[in-house]
Amino acid sequence: MIDIGITKLAIIGGIALVVIGPEKLPGLAKTIGTLLGRARRYVADVKDEVNRSMELDEFKKMKDTVESAARDVENSIQTSAADFEKSWAETTALAANASAEDSYPGFPEYKHPKKKWRVKQGATPSWYKARTGTRTHALSGAARVARFRPSKVS
Repeated sequence: MIDIGITKLAIIGGIALVVIGPEKLPGLAKTIGTLLGRARRYVADVKDEVNRSMELDEFKKMKDTVESAARDVENSIQTSAADFEKSWAETTALAANASAEDSYPGFPEYKHPKKKWRVKQGATPSWYKARTGTRTHALSGAARVARFRPSKVS
């Protein structure tokens, strides 16, 4: 590179002062400063644009890898779902054939849960609960208030 020291700059400044003159030298220095500032800004903009394009390329590569991984996962899920459906169809076909032939016990029958699951089921017979006034139905708070509210006498 060019090695410019303080002495060389002083010599160049002295020669410019003699050649250009003291009246035009400040305007020329201002013009040179603005041109150097523009050049630096242009170089910085070019660097930023190159960096952005490199980052954009990296993001595109990352997007492609993520999309390919998502496609792989989707394909594996679809194949496992197809395998599951196939095995389910085979199992249900076996169960249907077994229940029709009665050689295979098959699946146990579905039992609906009891409707009054909120009411505690105990060993006490229901006739005894009815005689003693034990609560057999769960009541909400509003229903309890309505039940025990004194009636209006007209």
